[in-house]
Amino acid sequence: MRYVSAAAFLGLFVFAACLMAVSAADLTLAAELEAEQNPVSATEESITKGRVVYTRFCRSCHGTEGKGDGGGGADGVTVANLVDDTWDHGGTDEEIFKTITEGVPPDLYMEPWEGRISEEDIWNVINFIRDLGKRAKG
Repeated sequence: MRYVSAAAFLGLFVFAACLMAVSAADLTLAAELEAEQNPVSATEESITKGRVVYTRFCRSCHGTEGKGDGGGGADGVTVANLVDDTWDHGGTDEEIFKTITEGVPPDLYMEPWEGRISEEDIWNVINFIRDLGKRAKG
């Protein structure tokens, strides 16, 4: 009987350890997903603010509809289409935020906007870009 109890205890211990490992992995994944979310809700107000900032700073290169056809990009450089399904530098809100704030090295054809556009306005621009994408797909 002692061996059965010890085996049962060992089995229970292994099971508990597995549950803890799975729970830790779930928490890590949940934290990563949370970090990728935009802290500014995509309200009509945010989208409108994003449109104003986009028009001022982004439209000249990315175009009115975000298709990369604004004409302001450097010669020989393909400006990113912001409404297609291809995101060369990451398509999560967090990755887009990083691209806008840090630019795209090494040539920085997409220049860094950190310090020139507030963080809140960058999140608003991301909400506007998401809205543009939805409208482009109809």
